[in-house]
Amino acid sequence: MTDIYASTILALAQTAGRTGSISPTDAARAVAAALAPDDGPDAWHRYLPPIRRAADLLARDGQIEILRKGRPVDPIGVKGVIRLRAAAPTDS
Repeated sequence: MTDIYASTILALAQTAGRTGSISPTDAARAVAAALAPDDGPDAWHRYLPPIRRAADLLARDGQIEILRKGRPVDPIGVKGVIRLRAAAPTDS
C-alpha cells in the first residue's frame, strides 16, 4: 500500500518513534494540507475516514500498531479514540 494516506501515517509514525504515537487527526491534517491547502482549516475532516481505513490495513499488515488507552489492540473492529504507533522491528 503506497497511497498518500498510508505513506502519511507511516512517515508521521516513524517521526514519533517507538515511544511516541500520532493521532489519526494528525495524519488527516497532513493529508489535507497536501491535497487541499486552500479548502480551509476544517478540510481535514473529510480525510479522517480514509486515514482510519489505511491505519486498519497497515496494522493488519504489521507496519503500525493501533493503540487504545495506550495499549495495542486488534485492528479488527476497533472503535473510539485511537492512536497510531510504528510497529516494533521484527527479527528476520
